[in-house]
Amino acid sequence: MPQISCFLANHAPNFYYFWLKHNMNSRRKFIKRSAALSALVITGVPGLGKNLEENFTDQAGKKPVVISTWDHGLAANAEAWKILNSRGKALDAVEKGVMVTEDDFSNLSVGLGGLPDREGIVTLDASIMDENGRCGGVAFLERIKHPVSVARMVMEKTPHVLMVGSGAQKFALENGFKLEPKKLSPAAEKAYKEWLKRSEYKPKANIENHDTIGMVAIDAVGNLSGSCTTSGLAYKMRGRVGDSPIIGAGMYVDNEVGAACATGVGETVLRICGSYLVVELMRQGLSPMDACKKAIERLVVKNLNYREVQVGFLALNKKGEHGAFAVQKGFTYALADSGGNKMFDSDYFLR
Repeated sequence: MPQISCFLANHAPNFYYFWLKHNMNSRRKFIKRSAALSALVITGVPGLGKNLEENFTDQAGKKPVVISTWDHGLAANAEAWKILNSRGKALDAVEKGVMVTEDDFSNLSVGLGGLPDREGIVTLDASIMDENGRCGGVAFLERIKHPVSVARMVMEKTPHVLMVGSGAQKFALENGFKLEPKKLSPAAEKAYKEWLKRSEYKPKANIENHDTIGMVAIDAVGNLSGSCTTSGLAYKMRGRVGDSPIIGAGMYVDNEVGAACATGVGETVLRICGSYLVVELMRQGLSPMDACKKAIERLVVKNLNYREVQVGFLALNKKGEHGAFAVQKGFTYALADSGGNKMFDSDYFLR
């Protein structure tokens, strides 16, 4: 023990000096690294974005993005973009966006201005889904102006996913919606009277078959949501419901993978659970475009009358990449992002 004490007395000062020097150097390095990281967060790095979140967004894909079906998607996207561009939620964007189309009484395929069923009555279908897998839908709804908002209330205020008919209407009225007049828009009434002269039901591709606005979006933090709303096929049988209010058919969202929506003759989409299929194909690694194409190829096999109808799929993946594909030429869609709000023509199966 006397030898150890003597050793420490002679050498401890040197050990302490080297220990202190080493730790001071480590501390200086730590402070420099912390300062550099703080500068990156606060001021940004030239060429890489203003902050770490923007750098991540740029590398992961272009966000936010909203896409919707058909030419009426431009006006819907413009409203949705106001929310997305102010760092709002994708769920709010896809609801407010399609409400624009529901409000447009010159539109004959969405909202109360749409073409009626064979008995001259307009019935509405809609669905909505958020990043957490919550979803809601309404079908065979009469005299309520915004079925997509009723669908959201079904999602948020009930234990159910789908409500229909008089029950859905009663639920809407109990939650503050107004009962609208039971009458057709002037354009719809004129078209219906003309149809009554022959009372034939022969859907025409890219006209009354584009009976939907479907919209999917990804917001600034990378969350996805989707919506779908329609007045259904013109002159349908009383009580007919298509794909639009059915989760997984007219629209589907999986926040780990992507989102998709469909438009066209709903019966053909229902037979393959179309939007769910597109999302699952993206899960397997396909691009949005290739996933939509594969789904159309499946639809063609399962529907012998595919040459007589139009169906289009629209998809957006977690990276903010989009794609579309249709049965026939003529399917258009709108895309809004930081580069603007533009129309695109979809690729198609029949040549």
